[in-house]
Amino acid sequence: MTILFDYWRSSASYRVRIALNLLGLPYDAVPVDLTKGEQGGAENLARNPQGLVPTLAIDELSLTQSLAIIEYLNDTRGGLLPQDAPGRARVRALSYAIAMEIAPICNLSVRTHVGKIGAPDFTADDWVKYYMTKGLKSIEKMLDHPATGRFCHGDNVSMADIILIPQVYNFERVGLPISQFPRTAAISEQLQSLPAVAAAHPDRVKP
Repeated sequence: MTILFDYWRSSASYRVRIALNLLGLPYDAVPVDLTKGEQGGAENLARNPQGLVPTLAIDELSLTQSLAIIEYLNDTRGGLLPQDAPGRARVRALSYAIAMEIAPICNLSVRTHVGKIGAPDFTADDWVKYYMTKGLKSIEKMLDHPATGRFCHGDNVSMADIILIPQVYNFERVGLPISQFPRTAAISEQLQSLPAVAAAHPDRVKP
């Protein structure tokens, strides 16, 4: 049995839901409520020492870190990374640019901390909007590339697309229009029309 310990609005969890759906892998979802601090509870720490989500129980393994999980799924099932080395490098670069450069400085724990220490004229929302916009400007430029097709890399969904969609969701959730990034917006529209991607949307899995 495959079990995903996640939180419905977590970007990292959203990524893994998309990957599992794209590969047609059924799973049971067990919620870990970040707003209640359940990620720091003994039960979650026992399976995820970082006190984070998601954790994926699969193949008699307990896997953490969404990109590592997605790469494992590709290594064992295929279909989430290009077969050629240059293609894999490009997909990883796009994925890492979002997951390692944008998402961490805009996540719940950072946003909460910024809200506590921020100046009166600079809110946590200002922080998130600034860094998301800055990051997606870079992604838009990276997508101005001959290898970009219907999706981030060619016409097949890859890890880069899986990482992109939750970031677009977060961007729009704070009231910013993704239309200011035409390539990103077009790819996002194509992706969200796919049943496997649509089924992973936070509003579809919210408890």
